[in-house]
Amino acid sequence: MLRPVFCCCLALAGFALVPLARAGAPSDLASVTVDLPDSDRTFPDGPGAAAINDNCLACHSAGMVLNQPAMPRAAWAAEVGKMINAYKAPVAQEDVDAIVDYLTHTKGSK
Repeated sequence: MLRPVFCCCLALAGFALVPLARAGAPSDLASVTVDLPDSDRTFPDGPGAAAINDNCLACHSAGMVLNQPAMPRAAWAAEVGKMINAYKAPVAQEDVDAIVDYLTHTKGSK
């Protein structure tokens, strides 16, 4: 007579083999090309554009940032600080003021 533990082990081993038995022939992989829109690959020219393009486009599209609501300088500074401190964005420290200036000039509340 089989012990209950041994029976459970046999049953589990059988279930583990089910995906292998059902697997069909391997799929063929093919390369694809995707054309992305050119509309917002970089931030518009202006003082600080190089700093924001060099530091922020690794994670954000220009369009995503520019669609944010207008905010005062202190709010933009807090957002840039959050990206650096909370999300560990690799922003060059010497570019922080230029980025905040750019965002304030471009999307600052009036």
